[in-house]
Amino acid sequence: MNSLEERIIEAKRLICKVDYIVIGAGAGLSDAAGFHYSGKRFEKYFKDFKEKYGISDMYSGSFYPFETEEKKWAYWARMILCNTYNTKPTEVYQALLDLVKDKEYFIITTNADNQFYINGFDMNCYFETQGNYIYMQCQKGCHNKVYYNEKLIRMMVHQIKDCQIPSALVPRCPICGGKMDIHVRKDSHFVETKGWHSHQCQYSNFLKKALKHRVVFLEFGVGFNTPGIIRYPFERMVHQNKKAHLIRFNKDYDFCMKGNEDNVICFHEDILTILQKIQNYHVSSYIPKSKNKINHILWSRNPL
Repeated sequence: MNSLEERIIEAKRLICKVDYIVIGAGAGLSDAAGFHYSGKRFEKYFKDFKEKYGISDMYSGSFYPFETEEKKWAYWARMILCNTYNTKPTEVYQALLDLVKDKEYFIITTNADNQFYINGFDMNCYFETQGNYIYMQCQKGCHNKVYYNEKLIRMMVHQIKDCQIPSALVPRCPICGGKMDIHVRKDSHFVETKGWHSHQCQYSNFLKKALKHRVVFLEFGVGFNTPGIIRYPFERMVHQNKKAHLIRFNKDYDFCMKGNEDNVICFHEDILTILQKIQNYHVSSYIPKSKNKINHILWSRNPL
């Protein structure tokens, strides 16, 4: 199944027939939505940090060893503001929501930019495994709680001078008095709150239910930084379940494991374009004469 049209038709057929959908989202999805961590967008928001510290992109900047808390929080405040609080719903996320809104779906994501919430997805069907920029936690994880940070982040950004914030704005842990961090998984001190464990349990239960029926895994922009969270489990579940299929959207890694070829469709093309094309195809009839012969499916396009 090599042509773009064949892959679009088959993807739409699977989504139309499916009972459950599992969405797996990596950094490539937000990148496709316009939240680029490098290039012109990085230059727009972080030109001063690039000149002062030699930081080349937002991702590498998040690992930069800033000498003081004032400098660290100046970087993170601007990072959070431009990727969460100052953003609006985007075409890519809205196209995905339109595709799955009438289905039983669940989302697992390694992204921390809160875009599924911003775009109106059901947050009762959502597991953000690596945390979320909108929360802070004790740097040493001394207690099992996170803190919403919008008001403080906006104050920080407003008062950045020479790539640092005033010392009075540096947050301190309300329990131990130590340093605070953004609630993203980077070491063993990541706080797994009661809510985190609840969503993990909900995801596990959804998978158990979904794998007893027809299920499609929609995977977006998941690479090999943390493949054990989404990419490898999706492949394994598809390999082990005849009723499961995977539709993979990935411009760099559009391939699947050996043995899964008949149950995986890969797109390396622009995510928004493909989502819109899938949505605009409508089935008129389906005659399943052959497992792999999609020429037996008769389709018509929506009028443009």
